[in-house]
Amino acid sequence: MQKLHNTTRGFLLSFIDLLYPLFKKFMPLQTFRYAACGGFNTSLDITVFFVSYNYIFKAQPISFPSIFPNLIISAHIAAFLTGFLVTFPTGFYLSRYVVFQETSVKKSKQLFKYFSVVLFCLVLNYGFLKLFIDTFRWSPLPSKLLTTVFVVAFSYVAQKNFTFTPNSRGETAN
Repeated sequence: MQKLHNTTRGFLLSFIDLLYPLFKKFMPLQTFRYAACGGFNTSLDITVFFVSYNYIFKAQPISFPSIFPNLIISAHIAAFLTGFLVTFPTGFYLSRYVVFQETSVKKSKQLFKYFSVVLFCLVLNYGFLKLFIDTFRWSPLPSKLLTTVFVVAFSYVAQKNFTFTPNSRGETAN
């Protein structure tokens, strides 16, 4: 498993860093890596949202009558939650091992911090989707795209300054 991790990480860093000279004048390497990894994960999220909404949930509300008889989830919320289940682990992996490598914080502590930020991002996603789709009556995909802009901006600042900060207290990574 470690060999697969090293190979995957090495490939991703080589590929991303190969493209960096085109953007070197505009941003530091870490910001570029975040944009590349975040762009991939965001694209994955939007793709999963689109496929889930249109083909899995078929734009219809979802219910679980045998488990939660009174719970009905709109298709756009179910699709956004499906996207979360896919992109949470990929986002953490890319952030920890490709973007913010200089951290010395234990992985378990970092995962908790990452989850905390992502949980807040989930709340933002939910709120914006409910506002844009249910209140403004916008289409789901444009609503998801606009929501993503707000959430990604918040996420970058939070992950950089909270989750993946270099540790000044001398903790070591595991």
